[in-house]
Amino acid sequence: MAQCWYRQGRGLERVPVQPAETRMFREAAEAAGRLRVHRDGAAARARVAAEALKRFDPAFVATVARGSSDHAATFAKYLIETRVRLPTLSYAPSISSLYEATSDKLARAAIFFLSQSGRSPDLLKSAQAAGEAGALRIGLLNDVETPLAEAVDIVVPVFAGPELSVAATKSFIATLAALVALVAEWTDDAVLREAWRALPEGLDAAWSQDWAEAVAPLAQADNLFVLGRGLTLGIAHEAALKLKETAGLHAEAFSIAEVAHGPMALAGRGFPVLIFPPHDAASEGLSDLIAALSARGAVTLVAGEGFGGDIILKLPSGLDPATAPIAAIQRFYRLANEVALARGFDPDRPPFLSKVTETL
Repeated sequence: MAQCWYRQGRGLERVPVQPAETRMFREAAEAAGRLRVHRDGAAARARVAAEALKRFDPAFVATVARGSSDHAATFAKYLIETRVRLPTLSYAPSISSLYEATSDKLARAAIFFLSQSGRSPDLLKSAQAAGEAGALRIGLLNDVETPLAEAVDIVVPVFAGPELSVAATKSFIATLAALVALVAEWTDDAVLREAWRALPEGLDAAWSQDWAEAVAPLAQADNLFVLGRGLTLGIAHEAALKLKETAGLHAEAFSIAEVAHGPMALAGRGFPVLIFPPHDAASEGLSDLIAALSARGAVTLVAGEGFGGDIILKLPSGLDPATAPIAAIQRFYRLANEVALARGFDPDRPPFLSKVTETL
């Protein structure tokens, strides 16, 4: 039984905690059910947003987000650029909220605002400025009764439901799923639409996979790399963030294509490298990289089969390249929960963090 620290009075005491007792575990496990229950409603909202995008015919897409939502925006970038073939950039909220330097070129942009809380002042100011510039504003929001929902043109609910653990899990998964649904309708892609509809079953299959072998190498580490590319780059960033905030573990995310340009020098004997392989053309050369890391003595933990690695973290086969990363991050949340407890942390109450962060 794992133990974690918790504050009682003036001191810290160890208390026994089963991994399945945490809110983080329960909320991540709920994701498949939430998507299944709201499948028809989510499809309808995706169609509304897709029709608006077709009418607007944007020259490019911009995303505005912070934290885990910004990692979802990275997923959106690659999904939109590869499926819709529109340039997609990350637009810093501070450009409008602090610098007051909103470009009039946003008149040709569709801007996606991604947020769990819908209350951060910088996102609200960005939405107001984007509207004044003439952009089409689409909000992918978990809480639709918020100021940001009022500030955008179209709301796409992600239907994750209330999330109490400080670490976002099911809201991140639901946001990725909403993006897949939206792009499937925007491109009228029947294969992607069916992959989205089958996602709850894929999540169930992923959740049941045995990743126990990965707990000890991560729990005992001081530092590690998390790698992804294309549709899994945002997944890698999200996984690194969760290891930092829930387990107090210094994890840095890099692109598979960039890690050899300097960071590779750190990956010596015993250094863990957690890898989320993409399931499309971006996987080219990955097996060689994994072999090179293993040859240096690094411990490679690979989420998926067919690429080699020291520890293989199995995932269900046959998922679409756009939905496989979502299954991978859901199963990772279960692993992060176990690693946090093994290191003596309460994953539901990371130190110095709160559920809603308001940034100017």
